[in-house]
Amino acid sequence: MFSLSFSGSGSATIGADVSPIIPDTEDKFIMVVVPTYNEAENLPSLLKVLFGLGLNLRVLIVDDNSPDGTGQLAAQLAVDDYPGKLEVLKRPGKMGLGSAYITGFKHALSRGASFIVEMDADFSHDPKILKEFARVIKKADVTVGSRYVAGGSIDERWKLIRRIISKGGSIYARAVLRLKVHDTTAGFKMFRAEVLRKLPLEKVRSNGYAFQVEMAYLCQKYGFKVVEVPIHFNDRELGKSKMSAKIALEAAWRVWQIKFRY
Repeated sequence: MFSLSFSGSGSATIGADVSPIIPDTEDKFIMVVVPTYNEAENLPSLLKVLFGLGLNLRVLIVDDNSPDGTGQLAAQLAVDDYPGKLEVLKRPGKMGLGSAYITGFKHALSRGASFIVEMDADFSHDPKILKEFARVIKKADVTVGSRYVAGGSIDERWKLIRRIISKGGSIYARAVLRLKVHDTTAGFKMFRAEVLRKLPLEKVRSNGYAFQVEMAYLCQKYGFKVVEVPIHFNDRELGKSKMSAKIALEAAWRVWQIKFRY
C-alpha cells in the first residue's frame, strides 16, 4: 500500500533511526542522475559537494549537447578528477527532461546501482539532503524532496506567478489523479533500484514537469511506499531557469493523458 510517513508536525520522520546510513560497500551504491543543459557554471561545484558527502555514490551526467560545453567539461572532470566515480552520457540534442531521466535510470540499473537519485544541477536541490534520503529510504521505497509538507519551503525570490503555477499544478494533479503525494512535480527523489525495475518505464511519455507527475502516479499505482522529506527549494544562483509557460501548459493537459494511459 502507498503511504506517506509524517511526524506530528506533518514533516517526514527522519531523526529516529540511528542505524548507519547506506552500508559503504561496492555492491550497494547510490547513482545520482543529473540531466544537464547549459550547466557548466554549476557542475564543478555540484560534483565537489556530492563527492564530499561521505556517501558511497557515483554520478551520471546526461547532457543534451549543451552549447556552453557542459558535456565536454563533465567528460574532462570524469577523467581528471573523478575517475570511476563520474560517468557522462552525451545525447545529440535537447530531447527532454523525461527521456533524459529514463535514459539515466536504465544506465544506472545496468551499472548495478542499488539506489538511484534524480536531481537538478543548479543547486535548487540541496545535495546535503541526500544524507536524509539515505536514512529514510531504509524504511521506504521512494523518498521525495517536498516543498509542500510541513517544514518544506520555497525561495522567497520566487515571483507570485511562479508560486501559483507550482503550487496550483500540484493541487491540480492531485485532484485529477487522486495522488497522495503533496509535491507532485518534485524533481528531487531517491528510488530503490527494485522500484525502477518494476515500473513500466517504456510506457512513460511525459517530458518536462509532467514527467514528475507521471512517475508519482506510477509509484502510487504500483503500491510503493513513498515518504516525503521536507526541503527548502532554492532559486538558482547561476545560469538560466528552464521553466516556461509552455512547459506549465504541457504539464496541465498531459495529466489527463496520464490518467487514461494506465
